[in-house]
Amino acid sequence: MTATRTTDHPVQHPLTLVMTVRSADDRRALQAKVEALQALPRERNPVVRALDTIGTVHFARFVLLDEQRLAVITTYDGDFEAYLHDFVDHVGDVFTDLLQHVADGPPLPVQQHRQEFLDYVRRHDLGCVPPFYSAYPARTVLDIVSAGA
Repeated sequence: MTATRTTDHPVQHPLTLVMTVRSADDRRALQAKVEALQALPRERNPVVRALDTIGTVHFARFVLLDEQRLAVITTYDGDFEAYLHDFVDHVGDVFTDLLQHVADGPPLPVQQHRQEFLDYVRRHDLGCVPPFYSAYPARTVLDIVSAGA
């Protein structure tokens, strides 16, 4: 075991954003939008391109938890607010499109309502029961990519 494995505060942070869908029609619309987005080739998927450009996200996925909830689950490096600002800058249109189908969502478009979007994500982030485990707690995405992993 290396010294980096004993780090109590990893550079990575979990996000488990769980949003309540407005209606059955909104659920169908969200599912269709997410599936269409995820079906795009990597080079044409705006979320994948943004994740590659931002360079701080280890893992990301959309999960339709049930008929009433959509989750966005990620593991990212660094500061929460900087991370969300990066998302607004790179894929704000995608979030605006998805958030129109959720109950008690922030004002839209998110690009014009950044603080409200950050507050919304904070309120709907389920977090985790600490500690957050990481096999490589001191390594950022950029560290891993530069090491050739």
